[in-house]
Amino acid sequence: MLPFCGYNMGDYFAHWLSLGEKADAAKLPRIFFVNWFRKDQDGRFIWPGFGDNVRVLKWITERLEGDAGAVDTPVGHVPTPDALDLDGIALTDAQLRTLLDVDPEVWSEEAALIPAFFEKFGDRLPAALWRQHEALTKRLDRARAARIAAE
Repeated sequence: MLPFCGYNMGDYFAHWLSLGEKADAAKLPRIFFVNWFRKDQDGRFIWPGFGDNVRVLKWITERLEGDAGAVDTPVGHVPTPDALDLDGIALTDAQLRTLLDVDPEVWSEEAALIPAFFEKFGDRLPAALWRQHEALTKRLDRARAARIAAE
């Protein structure tokens, strides 16, 4: 998006954050992250494909209505294994665990790339984004420590 933005992206981020601060939190859109492209140990995609994405959209709708289970992770909530409608899909328990897993090691590697991106915007990047990054890395550190302790 950077090549197409007609003004400093730090200002762009600040604009959207200011709108969120002024809005009624109950009316703000909810944001959901999905990764349809998780692969198994043989390099094959686990999720069956495009037509089955509606199953996750169904979970999102049920979640918004308070009717679907979720597990808290360092990066947000993911469905509980029984919260997704998987009727007719041949997923093993191991495949489902892989799809729903939030690996703090992998996410920590990704989070380590964020500062270099943020630094492109200098002092015009809202401090709130740096605080969110710091909070994310702390959550990931705690999750990594907990995972190590459990092993």
